[in-house]
Amino acid sequence: MLTAAAVLVLAACGSTSAGPGSNPSPSSGMGFDVTATEKDHTAAMRVGQRLQVVLHAAAGMNNWNQPRSGNEAILVPVVDPAATAVRGVTLAAFEAMEPGQVEITSFAGPVCPSGQPCPMYVVAYSLQVTVSP
Repeated sequence: MLTAAAVLVLAACGSTSAGPGSNPSPSSGMGFDVTATEKDHTAAMRVGQRLQVVLHAAAGMNNWNQPRSGNEAILVPVVDPAATAVRGVTLAAFEAMEPGQVEITSFAGPVCPSGQPCPMYVVAYSLQVTVSP
């Protein structure tokens, strides 16, 4: 448990979120130029920059599914060899390949106890990314 807490603290270093609808802040170190969380809904970056998406599962919800780029010609998924997510956190990395606008999406559903009725809904996350030359 202590190790997981240490990994979470280290993963949080170098990136902050300014709140809903805000522009995610640049990330220092860790190899990313921009970091966005579930609280961010827009991001701006340049061709060649890397974006890290860090989504935290809400109480009573399953983990987010893997975030996907709506246009991989503009924003392509990349592997982050240093990425290790703690329980309840979904990580994704992308690199901007050409100018344009693209949407990153992810979904999560409720945690349902075995043998119990389960509400039928899904929560959607959307990040609008603008890539400039």
